[in-house]
Amino acid sequence: MNRFKVFLILLLLTQLLFSCKKYEEYPPEPQIEFLDFLLLRDAQGIDQRGVLRFSFTDGDGNIGLYDYDTLPPYDYNLFVRYFEKQNGSFQEVFLVTPRYINDTTIVYDTATFNGRIPILTPAGKNKAISGEIEDTLFINNPLSAFDTIMFELFIRDRDLNESNVIQTPPIVVKKQ
Repeated sequence: MNRFKVFLILLLLTQLLFSCKKYEEYPPEPQIEFLDFLLLRDAQGIDQRGVLRFSFTDGDGNIGLYDYDTLPPYDYNLFVRYFEKQNGSFQEVFLVTPRYINDTTIVYDTATFNGRIPILTPAGKNKAISGEIEDTLFINNPLSAFDTIMFELFIRDRDLNESNVIQTPPIVVKKQ
């Protein structure tokens, strides 16, 4: 009977030791990895939008902006650059949109693909976080004859730590 009690106690202690939850550990700087890019066609078969999907990890879990974070450097935390394949090589393209002041003056604004990731900080003691993010982008540039594009992106956490930079593979956009 004594051996049975000792065996039972050892079994329970072993169970307790191996059942403790082990937390993932990541560096405090965010890390991202490209997953895929899905083209979204309209009713006419033209690629108008695309869904960019990437994974992330962050050791201190401070990814995301509050609604009241609107001034630099907290206006954006997802930074996306747009490239078109022109004459065999990718060139960064800055998209401009007209903003009319009056009938005789036109001012152009630079459009951006930058975005805002909402607060993702987990509750509890362990703040390490990992997951996937999707961002829908308008990809059909009507001012361009080039049909192959690419995106380059990184994210920034609330401590202003920047992630690694990733690129999409070349994306062929059906225009007409």
